[in-house]
Amino acid sequence: MGQGNVLLALGLTIFAGLSTSVGSLMAFLSKKFNPVFLCASLGFSAGVMIYVSFVEIFAKAHASLSAVHGNKTGLWITVFAFFSGIALIALIDKLVPSFENPHEMKNIDVIESKDDKDSKKLHRMGLFSALAIAIHNFPEGLATFMAAMHDPKVGVSIAVAIAIHNIPEGIAVSVPIYYATKSKKKAFWLSFLSGLSEPVGAIVGYFLLRSFINDSMFGVIFSAVAGIMVYISLDELLPTAEEFGRHHIAIGGLIGGMAVMAVSLVLFA
Repeated sequence: MGQGNVLLALGLTIFAGLSTSVGSLMAFLSKKFNPVFLCASLGFSAGVMIYVSFVEIFAKAHASLSAVHGNKTGLWITVFAFFSGIALIALIDKLVPSFENPHEMKNIDVIESKDDKDSKKLHRMGLFSALAIAIHNFPEGLATFMAAMHDPKVGVSIAVAIAIHNIPEGIAVSVPIYYATKSKKKAFWLSFLSGLSEPVGAIVGYFLLRSFINDSMFGVIFSAVAGIMVYISLDELLPTAEEFGRHHIAIGGLIGGMAVMAVSLVLFA
């Protein structure tokens, strides 16, 4: 893995993480929120992530582990690592209170506060949302980075999918902070900083693991990444898409994302 791949992987991770600030800007600049577009976009993102996880990432992880441990043992390790990735992100979700957890978003729309009590509640909600997003983005950053390190075209696809799903998370931070403080600047910067944990997760993970990276370690990490992507898609993206749109729009976006990912993998194979 060359220096160019490292820089590309870091750049893609920064792009994906800081898209929380795009959500913040959308909340401030758009006069009317478009839930149908968000629904289709989140469904599309889920389609990309599910398809690339099962068709590309899981297969690459299995091939890498089989080369070291043999086909049968390699497959068992791949499956175990896949579900370990799911368990990791599920544990993170479990440890973050559901009210402040952006992976449990019920409604992005926030009514302007009328008194100090409401302002304090909204302020607390925004701060906890920022913290929760930072915690969730840490493993997502490592996932994007590792994928791009090994295969830039897969890394680009994952980065775009994560960037789309980070947009409503940016809204979830900025809107309550803005209504609580009346400061667009503070709301934007908190949203920006919450997304910064994604490249931080990539850098920390890379420096901790780079001495141990070999075919076996890579296969385990890649398979865990696939598990994380699938969990995010099923637990966060699709439920949120359903919340802000109609069922068939979400599924249409999902199928569209799969189709685009399939075609891109064929074209650039």
